[in-house]
Amino acid sequence: MTTGALIFAFDNESTDYVAMASWSARNIRRHLNIPTAVVTDAQPQDPRLRGFDQVISAVPASGGIRWFEDYQATVTWHNAGRTDAYALSPWDQTLVLDADYVVASSQLKTVLDSNQEFLAHASAYDITGTNNFSGLNEYGEYKIPMSWATVMMFQKSTHTRLIFDCMRMIRANWRHYKDLYRIVSSTYRNDHALSIALNIVNGQTLEYTSIPWGLASVTPEHTVTRTSKDCYRIDYQDQDKRPRWTTIHNQDFHAMGKQHLEKIIETC
Repeated sequence: MTTGALIFAFDNESTDYVAMASWSARNIRRHLNIPTAVVTDAQPQDPRLRGFDQVISAVPASGGIRWFEDYQATVTWHNAGRTDAYALSPWDQTLVLDADYVVASSQLKTVLDSNQEFLAHASAYDITGTNNFSGLNEYGEYKIPMSWATVMMFQKSTHTRLIFDCMRMIRANWRHYKDLYRIVSSTYRNDHALSIALNIVNGQTLEYTSIPWGLASVTPEHTVTRTSKDCYRIDYQDQDKRPRWTTIHNQDFHAMGKQHLEKIIETC
């Protein structure tokens, strides 16, 4: 069975997602020893693409606009194409990662070795413990548990194809599903599409297998710096506004603040 990692990377007016994906590809190869492919609209001769085993050209699918706290600006969000991962992947087993997901360990080998057809995180948490993610770990007026599309592993099968077909249906009819589940934000999110699709495909039972640990996250108001290879320092303020910091080593995490991650990549 062939295996590889797939990253979607479409730059916007503020963020160099292709550079992020290229840096991530090097980390993936170092820790997971699998090939990588990028889905992008960057030109084939772009030097940022040299680190990928495959480059898949695609037109960016916009999910609308979104306020980014670290940029203090509203930017275009080219994130809606994740629903095409099944059709675009050249492998039997695929690890789909956000470009801002930092691979700093071999932890995801457990996911690849699980022999499951589909896995994603069922919860996320703030590494510093200062933010309560309870509101982010559910969606809509009915507070249905969220599945996070930041990391998805799938094997090609009829069941998995139905999940992605359902995500495509939800994306095409987002206004309907937003109103049906009474989701306040009008911005399309892959997390919402995945969560709703998993519920539909699994008979609205909320019974499906997930990655057996939470998605470690660093929120935009916290500062991330790299102290050494696979070691990061997070500076933040506690509930009393006192400065604090913590370090993580060999710990994968989702860098929700893109600006800090870009600065790290510039120095690598």
